[in-house]
Amino acid sequence: MPGRGALCLGLLLPVLLGCGSAQQPGGCPDLCECSEPAKTVKCVNRNLTAVPPDLPPYVRSLFITGNPLTHVPAGAFSAQRLPDLSALNLSGNHLQAVEAGALALPALRQLDLSGNALISLSPQAFGDGGSPLEELALRGALRDHGVLFSLAALLQSGALRNLSRLDLADNGLLVLPAGMFTALPALRQLDLSNNSLVGLQNVSFQGLGQLQSLNLSNNSLAVLWNSTLAQFRSLPTLRHIDLGHNTWVCDCPIEDLVAWLKESDQVEGKEALTCAYPDKMLGKALLKINSLDLNCSVPIDLPSQLQTSYVFLGIVLALIGAIFLLVLYLNRKGIKKWMHNIRDACRDHMEGYHYRYEINADPRLTNLSSNSDV
Repeated sequence: MPGRGALCLGLLLPVLLGCGSAQQPGGCPDLCECSEPAKTVKCVNRNLTAVPPDLPPYVRSLFITGNPLTHVPAGAFSAQRLPDLSALNLSGNHLQAVEAGALALPALRQLDLSGNALISLSPQAFGDGGSPLEELALRGALRDHGVLFSLAALLQSGALRNLSRLDLADNGLLVLPAGMFTALPALRQLDLSNNSLVGLQNVSFQGLGQLQSLNLSNNSLAVLWNSTLAQFRSLPTLRHIDLGHNTWVCDCPIEDLVAWLKESDQVEGKEALTCAYPDKMLGKALLKINSLDLNCSVPIDLPSQLQTSYVFLGIVLALIGAIFLLVLYLNRKGIKKWMHNIRDACRDHMEGYHYRYEINADPRLTNLSSNSDV
């Protein structure tokens, strides 16, 4: 019996040790590659449909990319289990929804959601408090315009006040929600390239006192108005603005942009900026445009134009009234005779009507009228 007990114990010991090692917090999930010295876990192209629940607590850089992952629910990344996770790459999946509290990680500094087809992004995705996030990449992830407004609400809430880099390129954006960037005081780099932006009239850059780089290349900008140019001038650290490959319309409204380009050192490669319209200006460098090329008249402020129009309209109406009164005066006798004729005709008509009414009302007169007709 003692020999048999020792044999059983010898057989069970490796199994028990194996089970113990599987439960160790430093274990690596199936279908993932882990490196404890590098503090990195990679779950790339593994056909995952959910975030692995047994991620090792030592991980600082986590890559879950190229998987059919459709949503990130609350608690998918446990703050207690992953206290040191600082870089999270979820790009190139099939993500559609990021729920409230899904990204509430205490050490998260970098997040990449690029290449997904987001439909829902909760404004509370990073929890109720502020997030330490510094870099957010959403390249090609905002094709649904509804999620753009969810992102705007998230940014405006102040939850990402530490954000220093924001990548919104390749999203086909036509316009941006008003005040979208007003609660990002630490932002240094903003990438809006490869969209379809047609204007920046409702975009406020106020409050971005640390902004250093702004990429607006490969959009559909036709002109930048004075209000936008004034914001650029007011940002002391903004030294890199990329305006390349836009559809600049070189007519009178572009004068302010041309003047700003000539005096500013904020625009990179401004010598390569050329006109796209009209045909006579096609390919002409913006820096070589002068007032004679645009053939603009001296601008007149709108209130003066309206005042002049009202005065002219009043004069025209007064002349028409005077002519009408003059015609009445010259034809006063004819008009008086015409009025008398109308009065007599109306009177004769009424007398005839009254006579017929009296005949119809009195039966004797009706019979007398009938006999006389016979």
